[in-house]
Formats: sequence, structure tokens, C-alpha cells
Amino acid sequence: MTNVIQLTPPSRIDTQEARLGALLDCFAQHRRFGDDVFWLKENAEVLNILECTGTEPGRAALEPYVGFYQSVEKRMRFFPQYYRFFLSISLDLEDLGMAGTQAEKLVRWADAQSLAQAELSDLQRLEAVRLMARRGVTPAGDVPALEQRARNFMARSDTFALPNKKAAYELTHIVFYLSEYGRRDPQLDDAGKRSLHFAGLLAFIEQNADLLSEICIAMTYAHETPPPMWTDWLKRETALFTVTDGPEVSVQDDYHEFLVCNWHQAATGDAAFVKAFTDERMRFDRSADRATPMREMSEAMFNLDEARSGDWLSMRLHMEDALSPRAMDVLSQAEISSTHFEDFFHGFARST
Repeated sequence: MTNVIQLTPPSRIDTQEARLGALLDCFAQHRRFGDDVFWLKENAEVLNILECTGTEPGRAALEPYVGFYQSVEKRMRFFPQYYRFFLSISLDLEDLGMAGTQAEKLVRWADAQSLAQAELSDLQRLEAVRLMARRGVTPAGDVPALEQRARNFMARSDTFALPNKKAAYELTHIVFYLSEYGRRDPQLDDAGKRSLHFAGLLAFIEQNADLLSEICIAMTYAHETPPPMWTDWLKRETALFTVTDGPEVSVQDDYHEFLVCNWHQAATGDAAFVKAFTDERMRFDRSADRATPMREMSEAMFNLDEARSGDWLSMRLHMEDALSPRAMDVLSQAEISSTHFEDFFHGFARST
């Protein structure tokens, strides 16, 4: 007699509420654990995206965070160096529907401890100001001067014509904080908007969907329309993500890019987080089939030496000779995607 064993695959989740519940359960309970700072980072990011896009997961989806929320005050007092993560998660949980007033207690304790004044970085201090403002607290310090320094940083567009991911991410986050994640006009001047275009061109040429998503979101918050070629590419890349589940899958993955690509979808009014999720550990991987023209482009420009020019029209023929057809195709798309391309290239060339 033959025994037939029927395997039942994990059930896939179809409704938005169920999908979001599975997604939050994965980040809260199945990828990282305990007081791991990466747990704080991942969960702060996914909850922030849901909160700032007005995506309501439902109270049942927040159940995996109840234990954390109940002990968050104790955790923050012991790990004050992570106070911005604790504030962010607590604020978002409450604003997404969790009952309680822990966030205000934490904000007032952080203010009493002058934690924002312990920050050396203006960007981190600006984030603290934004977090505390959500419960009506303004930390000590000259906030207008802080904001002006951030605007001065954004106004130097030449910074963003060169490959510098750290500066580009700081640019987007300044817009997030000044706009309260799209809730008010950040009032960027022309130079600040030009900086976003320059950073976006670099991200597009590099085919970096993570950074380009953040830039397009920041542009939307600044009432600047992102080039359709960028947003169309992001939509395709979001659709190409794969989700793998299982208790042994590695979480050294592209989760952040997955989150911000879907954030971009939600921010532009498209459906987000529509992949088939399961109630267990998941990893998120981007498409491996991407051109990487940035290295080719930089090497070609460097090797031109004295022949290098900031005039794109004269450099285009050199690029066609030096780059692979695929890399040149991406560069040509970048050229037609933005009216800022020639000004961007003048800075990228570093000819003077």
C-alpha cells in the first residue's frame, strides 16, 4: 500500500488588511529579535511608511507590537542612544491606532534629558525636532537657525552633481522633516529643487531604486513633479521584487529598497505592498538585471584628462565611444528625462 502525503503550502494573503498584518508580523517577530538595533531600524521604517501615507493596517495588525509598546519606556531609559527609534515607533503605533499615551511620556522625558542637544548632526537634531513636535514639544535650541543650516546645505546644488549617497539621502530626509512627511509645504527655493533633480539624475544613472524612490517622494512633498521616466522605471522595479518565505531564509536582503519603492507607489496614489505575503519569516530581493553605468561613466570621464569638458554636447560623442551600449542607453534616458541634465553634467564632469 502506498502512503500519499499531501503538502499544504502556506496560505497566501489577499486582502490589504491581511497583507499588511502579515508584513508587520514578519518585521515584528520573524526577521530580528530582542533589543537588536536593526530590529528598531526595520520596524521604525515600515511603521513610518504606513503612518505617513495614511495606510491603516487595522488594530489587529499592531498586536505583535503590544509587548514592545508596554515596555518601551524601560527600554528607552536604558538605551537612550536609540531614543529617536523609540520615539518614532511609539508615535507611529499610537497614530496607527494603538491605544495609549506612551509616546508623549517618552517625548517629554527625552526633552527633559536634553537628548536632542546631544546630537552632533544637524540632520539628527532636525529629526528629533520633528518627532517631538508630534506631541507638542519643542526641544531647546535655535530651531530656525537649525532649519536655515539645512536649507543652506540643500542650496549647494554642486554637492549633488557628484556621486555621494550620504549627501543625497541627507537631502531627502531634510525635505521629509521640513515637510512633516508631506503634511506641509517645505518651501524649497529653486536651488533646493535643482539639488533634488541633480541627485535624482545620479540615482537614475546608477539605477539605484532605493535612493531614486526617496528623491521622487521628496520632490512630491516639495510640490515638484518627478520626471515620468523615473517614476515609470520605479514602478517596474517595484513589480520585479521577489518575496521568499521560510524559517531559514537570510534577512541580508533588499528590504529597505522594497519598503521605499512601495512607499513611492503609495505616495503617488498607486497600489502598494501587493506582493503575496505569508505569516512567517520573509526576505525581499530586487531584480538582479540592472545596468550599472555609473562606474563606466566615471572611468570614461576620468580617463579623458585634459580633454574632459563640462559641455555635454561635446562630451556625448566621447561617451558613445567609451560606454557599453546598455550603459549609453541609460545615460541617454537620463538626458531626456530632465531639463536639468546639462547643468548637472557640467558639475559631474569636474572639468575646472
